[in-house]
Amino acid sequence: MGTLHPPLLLRPAGVQTMLASAGLRAWGSNPMVGAARETILTTREGIRLLGYHSSQPRPHSKGLVILLHGWEGSSDSTYIRTTGRYLYQSGFDVFRLNFRDHGSSHHLNTGIFYAVLLDEVFDAVSQICAAASPAPCFLVGFSLGGNFALRIARKCAGQPIGGLRQVVAISPVLDPDKATDRIDNSSLILKYFLKKWRRSLSIKQTLYPEHYDFSSLLTIDNIREMTECLLDRYSYYDGAQAYFQKYTLVDGQLSGITIPTTIITAQDDPIIPVEDFYGLHTSPSTRLIIQPYGGHNGFLESWRLNGWYEHMVRDLFTQGTV
Repeated sequence: MGTLHPPLLLRPAGVQTMLASAGLRAWGSNPMVGAARETILTTREGIRLLGYHSSQPRPHSKGLVILLHGWEGSSDSTYIRTTGRYLYQSGFDVFRLNFRDHGSSHHLNTGIFYAVLLDEVFDAVSQICAAASPAPCFLVGFSLGGNFALRIARKCAGQPIGGLRQVVAISPVLDPDKATDRIDNSSLILKYFLKKWRRSLSIKQTLYPEHYDFSSLLTIDNIREMTECLLDRYSYYDGAQAYFQKYTLVDGQLSGITIPTTIITAQDDPIIPVEDFYGLHTSPSTRLIIQPYGGHNGFLESWRLNGWYEHMVRDLFTQGTV
C-alpha cells in the first residue's frame, strides 16, 4: 500500500484538489463509458435516480463496483470517470449512480436534493446489488458520496444489503458544518461550488417554476447563507446547523459498522479537517488511512495524474487484503 509521495510540484493540496476534477485527466478512450447503459432506478417511495451500468463484455467479471460522486458532482465527474475506467479495465463491472438533482437528472423528481436523503440512495444501492447477484458488490464514495457510503455501511449493520462485501470512503465529509466554513473561507473552492450549485438550482427552477423560485438564493455569495435560505423556504429543518447534524459522522457515529470499510483522507485536505479523523471511534471492521498529501479527492501519485487509491481499491476488492 505505502505512503503517497507525489512529485514536488504535484504535492500542494490546492493542485491535488484542482486536478482531481480537471477534465484533462479523463482524456482518451474510456471503455467503461462506451459500455455504459443508462438505468433509472425507482425506489419504494417512488423516487427516481439515474445511473449508468457498464458490464464487462465477457460473461464473468470480478464483481460490481458502485461509485458515488460528491456534492454537485455527477456520474461524469472526472474522478468518477477515471476511477471507473481503471476498475473496468481491471475486470469489474461499474455502476455510476447519480444523487437526486445531479448530472442530468433534475427532471426525474419534483422534490429537491438534500444530503440527509439516505433512504433513497440506500434503496438504489440495494437494488443494484440485487440485480448483480450472485456477483459480489463493492461501494466507493467520494466526498459527500463518501459520507453516504459510510452511512450506508452503518445502516447495513441492522439492514444488510445482500452481496455488498466492502465499502470505501475517499475524502468523506464527516462534519458538514465545518466543511461549509472551509468552503466559504476559500475563494477558489467557493467560486467552484457557487457556480455549480447556482446552475443546478436554475435548472430545477426552470423545470418546476410552479414549485420553486430560487432568484433570491442565486445572488447570495456564500454556501452557508444559501443553505439557510433554502432550508427556510423549502424544508422543515430549523436552520443549517440542525440540518448538518443529521448527516454528521463524528463522536462515535461510525462505531456500529460491521461491513469491512476503508476510509481514506489526507492531512492537507482543504475542505475536510483532518482533526475530525483523529478523533473517530470506529469499529474493528473499519480501517482508517490518512495520507500526508492528496488534497480533496486527489491522491494523484505521478504526472500521469493517476489516483494512488485506484490500485489499492482494485487489490482490496480482488483479494480482500492489501
